[in-house]
Amino acid sequence: MKREVDMVILSDVHLGTYHCHARELQQYLKSIKPKTLVLNGDFIDSPERNEGTFPKAHMKIIKRVLKMSAKGTKVYYITENQDDQLRRQSDFSKGHIHLRDQLLLQLHGKKYWISHGDHIGLMAPYAPILPRLGDKGYHYLLSLSRTYHQLRQRFCSSFAPNNPKRISKSVQAVDQFEHLATQFAADKGCDFVICGHTHKPNMRLVKHKQRTVTYLNAGDWVEHLTALEYNWGEWRLFSYKEVAF
Repeated sequence: MKREVDMVILSDVHLGTYHCHARELQQYLKSIKPKTLVLNGDFIDSPERNEGTFPKAHMKIIKRVLKMSAKGTKVYYITENQDDQLRRQSDFSKGHIHLRDQLLLQLHGKKYWISHGDHIGLMAPYAPILPRLGDKGYHYLLSLSRTYHQLRQRFCSSFAPNNPKRISKSVQAVDQFEHLATQFAADKGCDFVICGHTHKPNMRLVKHKQRTVTYLNAGDWVEHLTALEYNWGEWRLFSYKEVAF
């Protein structure tokens, strides 16, 4: 029996990469029946970064989304910094599939701004190649992280302790991103801002001047396996790891 949900938001799925948990995402998508599905950026990685490979399990996700659309689910695909070609076709709609750079919604009297958030980062004013380098570096670090944890489990030893300074800088960068996102949303007169990009699932209130903005982030399907679900006028952060299918 599928769960009926008013809206589901996914971000940073990274189909086409080794790190994407496509089988888990497929299981999750099979378990729900959303009225609206928002793919909030970094859904599919560009061919030059995945070396032309596209596993069958990842193709099944695309087919699943198309099948959901054919059965009446409204699908919004939000572009991000890797979607140069798609951004030239923004505001395109066909059937239940809609391509947007960002999305403004009204839900239960509240105004929402939905954006992947790649333009919010501190590197946005610089050359367009910088976000790509950062993304490549991120996937490279994930590869190192997986290898490290596998070796650590095998030998039961910690030979590469965490660097507190790097962790602190990472936390500061995410905090600053969330602050800027909520500030932009407040300037737009929005009550909620929903982003991806940082891969960090989160729900928090941030006050800017006289306006309180709710910041939401759907996380990813690389590390956290999370999604945002909206039903009965309330949001919740779904975690695949905490649910037994």
